[in-house]
Amino acid sequence: MSSSAANPAELNVPMSRRIIYRLVTEIVLGCVAVGLRAQTSERPASSTPAAAPSATAQALYSSRCAGCHGLDGKGGEHGPNIATNPDIRRLPDAQIERIIRNGIPASGMPAFGSTFNAAQIAAVLDHLRVLQGGHKQMPITGDAQKGKQLFFGKAKCSECHMVAGKGGFLGADLSSYGASHSPDEIREAILDPNKNLDPRNGLVTVITRDNHSYSGIARNQDNFSIQLQTSDGTFHFFDKSSLSRIEYTRRSIMPSDYAATLSRTELDDLIAYLLTSTSQQSADQVREHDDR
Repeated sequence: MSSSAANPAELNVPMSRRIIYRLVTEIVLGCVAVGLRAQTSERPASSTPAAAPSATAQALYSSRCAGCHGLDGKGGEHGPNIATNPDIRRLPDAQIERIIRNGIPASGMPAFGSTFNAAQIAAVLDHLRVLQGGHKQMPITGDAQKGKQLFFGKAKCSECHMVAGKGGFLGADLSSYGASHSPDEIREAILDPNKNLDPRNGLVTVITRDNHSYSGIARNQDNFSIQLQTSDGTFHFFDKSSLSRIEYTRRSIMPSDYAATLSRTELDDLIAYLLTSTSQQSADQVREHDDR
């Protein structure tokens, strides 16, 4: 007979049930103890409850913006196209964040400053840039001022291209080029201008029957005539019947030797100019709009 005292509550309970009772009690108490230890070890130092994880950028856009602007950002019944509209794509990040935060009451755009925190506004902006086919802005390592000097000087970009109304007109206007192209894309376009070249922008050479040659971009042509713009900006109209031949090349009018003529640092400077000139022009447009 055991010398230990029995629990009075157990005296009238059969032996088999007492054993089960003790086992259950020990298991329950053990679980409680483990739970308390887990809570103690997992509890943060601060007594402030942890914030709930924020929604993804796509979910935020879908729930708050898509109703007006469409899931693809290309506009809907109540909101304009914000994905492919060049005026929207040219706006700098800071201006778009301001619009999201403060809204545009005159156009019916609501303010989300009291609904979204700063991180959520940034997330919506990131998703918008994805819809625009662009990229989140990356740090600019080059010197934009030096890049401007290269654009209008050594690199001779301005002989064909224009930025903010200054430069040539044979090539594409690059005033807003940086808004829809990443630094890597701009670098590739400079170093390999013939890659993915639009045939309409290739160099065309016409030779007349009296053996005069003209090279440039074909601005207009049909079965009977061709209008050519040469590098000096002059337009030349030719009746095809008066030509000896027309040579179409898959070669860009842009030099393909910049890898040899410009250093990596100079390329970074040139890219920085194209990126910052876009932002500066957009900021100027925004200030002009706000001043009205």
